[in-house]
Amino acid sequence: MAEQLIETEYSEIMQKSYIDYAMSVIVARALPDVRDGLKPVQRRILYDMNELGTRYDQPYRKSARIVGDTMGKYHPHGDSSIYEALVVMEQDFKKGMPLVDGHGNFGSIEGDGAAAMRYTEAKLQKFTQDVYLADMDKNVVDFKPNFDETEREPEVLPVRIPNLLINGAEGIAVGMTTNIPPHNLCEVIDGTIAYMDHPDITNEELMEYIKGPDFPTGGLVINQKDLLSVYQTGQGRIRLRGRVTFEKARKRSERDKLVITEIPYTMIGAGIGKFIADVVSLIETKKTTDITDISNASSKEGIRIVLELKKNADVERLKNLLYKKTRLEDTFGVNMLAISDGKPELLSLKDIIRLHTDFHYEVVRRKYQTLLDRILIEKEVKEGLIAACDVIDLIIEILRGSKSIDQARNCLMYGKTEGINFRSQKSKKAASRLSFTERQAGAILQMRLYRLIGLEILALQEEYAEILKKIKKYEDILNKPAVMKRVIKKDLEKIRKEYGFDRKTSLENASQVVIVEEPVPEKEMVFVMDRFGYGKLLEPANYERNQETADQEYRTVIHCKNTEKLCIFTDTGQMHQLKCQDIPAGRLRDKGTPLDNMANYDSRTEQILKVVPETLLEDGRLLFVTKNAMVKIVDGREFLVQKKTVAATKLGSEDALIAVEYLPGKEDPSSQAVVIQSQDGYFLRFPLSEISMKKKTAIGMRGMSLKDGDEAVHVYLPGLTGDAILYKEKELVFSKLRLMGRDKKGVKVRRS
Repeated sequence: MAEQLIETEYSEIMQKSYIDYAMSVIVARALPDVRDGLKPVQRRILYDMNELGTRYDQPYRKSARIVGDTMGKYHPHGDSSIYEALVVMEQDFKKGMPLVDGHGNFGSIEGDGAAAMRYTEAKLQKFTQDVYLADMDKNVVDFKPNFDETEREPEVLPVRIPNLLINGAEGIAVGMTTNIPPHNLCEVIDGTIAYMDHPDITNEELMEYIKGPDFPTGGLVINQKDLLSVYQTGQGRIRLRGRVTFEKARKRSERDKLVITEIPYTMIGAGIGKFIADVVSLIETKKTTDITDISNASSKEGIRIVLELKKNADVERLKNLLYKKTRLEDTFGVNMLAISDGKPELLSLKDIIRLHTDFHYEVVRRKYQTLLDRILIEKEVKEGLIAACDVIDLIIEILRGSKSIDQARNCLMYGKTEGINFRSQKSKKAASRLSFTERQAGAILQMRLYRLIGLEILALQEEYAEILKKIKKYEDILNKPAVMKRVIKKDLEKIRKEYGFDRKTSLENASQVVIVEEPVPEKEMVFVMDRFGYGKLLEPANYERNQETADQEYRTVIHCKNTEKLCIFTDTGQMHQLKCQDIPAGRLRDKGTPLDNMANYDSRTEQILKVVPETLLEDGRLLFVTKNAMVKIVDGREFLVQKKTVAATKLGSEDALIAVEYLPGKEDPSSQAVVIQSQDGYFLRFPLSEISMKKKTAIGMRGMSLKDGDEAVHVYLPGLTGDAILYKEKELVFSKLRLMGRDKKGVKVRRS
């Protein structure tokens, strides 16, 4: 058969491939299913642990064994993702109800990582075994082939509570994310029962039972009034605060303390270290003088961060300062996105409960249908055994007269007597009337003689009566919706009674924190920065006493006020702003502080070219020159912005700034010139007036014509930055260079 070429638009192939990839990530990796509230990796870990026998009443198993088995059978996406999911399901500070019981180092609330999987051990929690994995043998959920079709895995676990709410969820897919806070088990169960009783219940009415999120770290939700909107739309913001208590000093030798005993959920991990660093920064920058010491006394018993206070400290103002300036008050962005009917859907509170309850009904229906099917088989067998006891002599005669087990079975099932030796024609005629079912015949053939004892026959009849009761019970559950609802509610109430706990997170409506900062007394200071990027502020008197030394040792010396900002320009074309009051003051011999620790830039990839006080930009301009000799002048007022970091200029491909020079005044003096030096030793002197004023977003114009492989390295402004330089061990006076026009090659300066 001849080959047939199929032409397809490349963009269509790319679009289809990307959509397939995106949906695969969304459905098979990143988002939880609304029915069991689990992402695929979590579901596979729990199912594999159940199959491995790592139940709550069994010994712990190595985490590496669990991870390896899960990866080999169900989740071929790398061991690190599986172990990370296992660790999170064990951490009681992340999950409302931990699903895994860990033994060993599984990390801490302060951000310490878990030990390697070869060291830790794990097994299922009793809660997980009872609520998430019960009845897996009763056909309650569908199974599907695993990735290589050598095993079968459940599409969803038969979770009996709305796990999506109780444990929350977080995940990043392609173009979408989910972030659902955890809730209180008792409240969610109460809300679910209320929905079952009144399916037309509103989100607002549901919130009478489910008050709001209940984070395992406790703390306070301070915008309770916004929760209804969050639960109705599935999106919104929850404002969280840590819990702060005041402890009065008991002895004269002690100090009053502010103690943080609960933290916002968003501070889990490195957030505690960041909080302590922020408090230290508040002390160093004199934002508060009420704190004398800070220590982290947290342990397994709970969080305890202690701030020791000065005598007569303003406690309320300090609390507000901590809420305003640190992550002790933070925001949790809610986005209740989950997989429903195989596609991502943004869900309300009622949607989640409704969809899970529908799933729960289906699980219970399948469970009792399976139990009914099994017990009907048992009823059939018991009826056969009871009937057999009434004609046991005939059955024994059939067995003794048969030549094979098949011959005996056919006689019991179909009354076939050919080839069987009977003692009498009467027995043969009675045998021809037998019509046991296949299961009954099999049970009769396997029946032991001790079952013929009178008490055993009586027990058989009692078992049969019990079976009839169970059949009626199962049929009532399956056929009467009210009975099924009662069974589910009783099950939920049992879970609440056994595993419920009190709410940890308080809910309230608090006003926005307002900090009235005390005005800083304005005074003159001198900013100095060395060639390594270390800067500090000096008192003017200290600088004047050591002016000659300071001017020699520091590449930048700026007279400024402590209330203004410094604008830092770097070779990447960025401008970073830094408040003078954030720069520590020191003495001349002090080392200073790296500016990249205070301003938002990375000294490994950016180099400082110029530091300009913000006040000079009001009446000045800035000259920008790049290594490709692109030049422009920008009005200084364009850099009077609120952002800490902005793009100061636009750079071409593989270009970088080599100089930013401050030009005082607004008009270009016609007599002023600029000199550009290239790497190959060319110098071009031309009037500054030939450089046009541009916006900061412009690339500029070409200032010097460069040969291939050459680049601009220095810029000089005679009269502002000096009139001469030492070049190749000889003084080069700029005024002696021939004045040319912009975009010329310049003059080659050689050693004389």
